Amino acid sequence: MMTPDLEKARRENLRWLILLALNSAQPVGTSEQVVLSAITPMLPDLTPLELRRNLDYLAERNLVTITGRDSQPQWFCKLDRYGIDVVEYTVACEPGIARPAKYW
Repeated sequence: MMTPDLEKARRENLRWLILLALNSAQPVGTSEQVVLSAITPMLPDLTPLELRRNLDYLAERNLVTITGRDSQPQWFCKLDRYGIDVVEYTVACEPGIARPAKYW
């Protein structure tokens, strides 16, 4: 019997929530602290380190741009063109992000 991988499900869900939070901050983007505040009601035990790891993951996939990563104590994040397309369901979503199935 297979057991669900809860950590994987949490990471993938967190990535989707990050994309949704950053989509709400369009076209300017926002700080990581605002993203953390937006997601904390759904994931109360979310840590800033966990958020940064998943922001890094999304940046590596060219969905998010992060500024201040090496020079500022707080990161500033913004959706890239491809990230907007993923959130708006105009392109396929590759594995690693728990985007719900389109129902409309």
